[in-house]
Amino acid sequence: MRGAGTGDSMADRGGQNSDDETYEIVDLREYSGQNEWWGRVFGQSSGPVAEKYCVATQLMMGGVTGWCAGFVFQKIGKLAATAIGGGFLLMQVANHTGYIKVDWKRVEKDVNKAKRQLRKKANKAAPEINTFIEESAEFVKKNIVLTSGFVGGFLLGLAS
Repeated sequence: MRGAGTGDSMADRGGQNSDDETYEIVDLREYSGQNEWWGRVFGQSSGPVAEKYCVATQLMMGGVTGWCAGFVFQKIGKLAATAIGGGFLLMQVANHTGYIKVDWKRVEKDVNKAKRQLRKKANKAAPEINTFIEESAEFVKKNIVLTSGFVGGFLLGLAS
């Protein structure tokens, strides 16, 4: 079939735009089978990463993303630890110098109440957590090379 995109230009047709143009229909399944680059870019299936990329690529992708996550986790962890530790230190200094007075009986009562509430909520949230854990374990099994690269990169990110 001839039409737009098949080589004939408006000059070849006499410079007129006609309504009876025909177009070639391309079947993407055939096209992707004939052109290897199509499969490399878009993958052959939507399955796990292990089916799409070689081992070295998976390790590198996992390692780089893991390092980035570990580095960010380390920086945020240091900031949080500094803020919480500094807050406790200031409270102890203020308590020791008499600026504030802590009612330890009330603190103990509130902590025990919070423990009871957490136990109740933890029992209700268990099915969702179990489902998430099962899905995560399945992902790790299907993409073990990518996951191991991520873990290694994460540990390196924490250490840097």
